[in-house]
Amino acid sequence: MKTYSAKPSEVERKWLLIDAEDIVLGRLAVIIANLLRGKHKPMYTPHIDCGDHVIVVNAEKVKLTGRKLTDKRFFWHTGYPGGIKDRTIGQILEGKNPERVIEKAVQRMVPKGPMGRAQLKKLRVYPGAAHPHEAQQPVIFDVAALNPKNKRSV
Repeated sequence: MKTYSAKPSEVERKWLLIDAEDIVLGRLAVIIANLLRGKHKPMYTPHIDCGDHVIVVNAEKVKLTGRKLTDKRFFWHTGYPGGIKDRTIGQILEGKNPERVIEKAVQRMVPKGPMGRAQLKKLRVYPGAAHPHEAQQPVIFDVAALNPKNKRSV
């Protein structure tokens, strides 16, 4: 029995639509990362990009458990002396680009390097319910139905 290895020409990519409303951020990011990598397919090959295109809507309504909304901080440095800055996840979600919370969580879960960058290009995150990908006829992927812990009501 030989091990099957997929070829790039054999890969069929679907378009999946995920509604992030009331879904726990970490659980959502794991599912999205696996869909982007193609690990849900039986033809998965580690060195070939087998993943699907993923559209995430309602990114601003994603939930966090515990006190992460106020306690979890992201730091960056401006490059000037004393230029360290920080923001909480709550400030980012209420700010101008709330979709970055999901993008960064998924980015940290895919491999680093050219393969990971190619997989991240297939992720599209939108803060509201509208998206411009109706022509691709995306299939709805219900994350809340996979596990009762995925959905957070409070």
